[in-house]
Amino acid sequence: MKLSTRTRYGVRLMLELARNKGNGQIFLKDIAHEEEISEKYLSLIIIPLKSAGLVNSMRGAHGGYTLARDPSEITLKEIVDVLEGDTCLVDCVKNSSTCSRAETCASRDLWSIVSDGISRTLGSVTLADLAKMSREKSEAGLMYQI
Repeated sequence: MKLSTRTRYGVRLMLELARNKGNGQIFLKDIAHEEEISEKYLSLIIIPLKSAGLVNSMRGAHGGYTLARDPSEITLKEIVDVLEGDTCLVDCVKNSSTCSRAETCASRDLWSIVSDGISRTLGSVTLADLAKMSREKSEAGLMYQI
């Protein structure tokens, strides 16, 4: 399984919004600059995130974007599901009628276990968790030895 660039950039966009939680609205151009991603591409990614109720927007001079909920309430699974679609690896796991061998196929069982694991892992990590990991990595990068 390979996640699309859209999903990877979408997670980075959402992480930047989480990092700025409590600091008011943030402009897409500022996220684009900070994350080194095209503003035009981010403007396409933000649309489904806003439609899904994960992001709020405000127009005007003091406008921009904020998270619609607290970072601790938004899981990576929600973001991936919006941008990537279902995290199920193969169609037969989700819909056994797509394959006549579904009931007797050991491979399908394996793909089901793997798909469930991915879904559980993404569902167990929140934007707050990711923001914390990001802060820790930044702080570790600032440490140096003499």
